[in-house]
Amino acid sequence: MNADRNERKLRQRESLKRLVNLCLSGICLGLEAGVFAYCWMNHFRYSIIEEVWRQLWFKGNMLEIAIYAVILVFLSSMYGGLRLGYLKNVELIFSQIFATLIANILIYCELSVMATQLFVPDVFITMMFYQTIIVMVYINAANRIYRFIFPPRRLLLVYGDRPTNGIYSKFESRRDKYIITGAVHVREGFDALCAAILRAYEAGECNAVLLGDISVKDRTPLIKFCYARSIRFYMLPKITDVILMGAEELHVFDSPLLLTREYSLTMEQRWIKRWMDIVFSLALLVIASPVMLLAAIAIKIYDGGPVLYRQVRCTVNQRHFYIMKFRSMRTDAEKDGVARLARKNDDRITPIGRFIRKCRIDELPQLLNILKGDMSFIGPRPERPEIIAQYMEVMPEFIYRMKVKAGLAGFAQVYGKYNTSPYDKLKLDLTYIENYSVWLDLKLMLLTLKVLLWPDSTEGIESEQITALREAKQRKQGNEEEE
Repeated sequence: MNADRNERKLRQRESLKRLVNLCLSGICLGLEAGVFAYCWMNHFRYSIIEEVWRQLWFKGNMLEIAIYAVILVFLSSMYGGLRLGYLKNVELIFSQIFATLIANILIYCELSVMATQLFVPDVFITMMFYQTIIVMVYINAANRIYRFIFPPRRLLLVYGDRPTNGIYSKFESRRDKYIITGAVHVREGFDALCAAILRAYEAGECNAVLLGDISVKDRTPLIKFCYARSIRFYMLPKITDVILMGAEELHVFDSPLLLTREYSLTMEQRWIKRWMDIVFSLALLVIASPVMLLAAIAIKIYDGGPVLYRQVRCTVNQRHFYIMKFRSMRTDAEKDGVARLARKNDDRITPIGRFIRKCRIDELPQLLNILKGDMSFIGPRPERPEIIAQYMEVMPEFIYRMKVKAGLAGFAQVYGKYNTSPYDKLKLDLTYIENYSVWLDLKLMLLTLKVLLWPDSTEGIESEQITALREAKQRKQGNEEEE
């Protein structure tokens, strides 16, 4: 009875959350589309496409407004502008403004084609200004309403011998969504853990369970216990969990069968991916050539050193290649021969280097690596052999990242940060490898545009952040068994 009642409450709550999210997001999109509709009906007819507008009449005008609305909804969903209650307030606003900007650029290109010449930009600039004001004001208010209706979820943490500092710091950064209200060690035993979960759940101290980095042996009975009683639980996945996420389900027997293939990409996927790399890299080289020329001149004038920085990295099957970047550090940055990751406020970075790193201009020469075939547009970021050796002392699974070509951008760069821990980056990269599709590549390319403008993506590691060696010491303190 309790399980049925819990399940019914969870289902009703989730339905209500979805409804509120859709309504609040729909109002925002409706207001933005309304601004476009007003501009279309009252300003665009007097522009250079007046004759085109006259031919459209009412149905044609409604179609154009509907096209804009569909584009805006698609891009808002793509970039996270509709994720009320999930993203931080400032990131949600940024995501929606960015989606609106891309939608306006696309519709501007469409109208320019209709007019057979560049469309006048003044109305679009004014429209973008008013839409930005609407997004900033409305999303602030809508997020407050959403969080008032749905307060943060209270979690009971079940943890093991490994340090919990990382778990607490992650969830502490999103107190608007999650609050860890209690913790119990897995060594208490299954019966004591179940009693603690039920006690906290019935007393209202928590409404979900967070399973930390504990062994599969301890985790499995707790998952069954929570599932049987319709108690929501969150779980920090292990490497094997991430691999199984991409498994193919087969129905050749009278019981489900999961298949994980010995190769990551099929022949067709590799062929399509390679042609996409060639076409996009050639196009971007042409478009970015003026910027690359200016960057090269600035680097050369600043200290007279080499413009390009070549460094050995690893790609598919641990094959070595020389990655090319615009040099952003002093020429003597690693004069002692020791490989070091860039740190936040690293004094080895030159003023010119700081600018080109911030704008990601330093990465543009890698288009030549892509054209050559050493890299792909999307894939795990290539690491130095020395860094890989350090990581593999702790995580032998780190080699799994090299089942595909290294990439200019990847899953870990879109959904993580520059200073995400190596273990979490590995899990993100494996998520990409095990769930690969051409559509996923295209989606990550579009999302990378947003990441390039987001400050977290260009920061170095903090001085106190977990590095490979420090992570080794911490992880060895806990139980290293996956099963």
